[in-house]
Amino acid sequence: MFTGIIQAKGFVAEQQPSGGDLRMRLNTGKLDLTDVMIGDSIAVNGTCLTVVVLHNDGFWADVSGETLQYTSLGDLSVGSEINLEKAMTPTARFGGHIVSGHVDGLGTIKSISQDARSWRFWIEAPRELAKYIAHKGSITVDGVSLTVNKVDGAKFELNIIPHTMEETIMGNYRQGSHVNLEVDVVARYLERLLMGDKAADGHNDSNIDAAFLAQHGFMK
Repeated sequence: MFTGIIQAKGFVAEQQPSGGDLRMRLNTGKLDLTDVMIGDSIAVNGTCLTVVVLHNDGFWADVSGETLQYTSLGDLSVGSEINLEKAMTPTARFGGHIVSGHVDGLGTIKSISQDARSWRFWIEAPRELAKYIAHKGSITVDGVSLTVNKVDGAKFELNIIPHTMEETIMGNYRQGSHVNLEVDVVARYLERLLMGDKAADGHNDSNIDAAFLAQHGFMK
């Protein structure tokens, strides 16, 4: 489990394609690895990866074909910068929100504009994720815990302060860039809970919409 507070930026140092998947050596920059062991989890651009080999300046991780297909890790090349966060411990400060490191889908940067010293990003999410994105709710973008400023259909706006631009890879984004999205896990559990006994019917289609929520007293 993670919090969405990026601890360091690193970069892809080496890639070894193998039979449809990929082994990557990741340079972890200033990230402290003294307490990291083989088998530990580290979020790379919001994707939970397992440390398979420790190196003097980072670690090796195996990236499955599934992960390459559903995240932006397949777009990385040697030299690409990455966001890094070690799995949280029970005594760590909970600075962001609950992040699992399981990417729900790829978003696309639609526009970038400067607002005083901050930056505003409009990102378009896959249609199936739109129902989980709420005004002033939490969302994870490439591993960064962020607050949604505005929502317009499947698009949402973020306001990014200078510190976040400097300490994460968000300063590298351009119009059309793909980003990993993880929606708030609370929204997913709430949806499942509201399905009641229908959750055991053996299908994943949800009929929860505004009318359903109003019928059950969640909206007026």
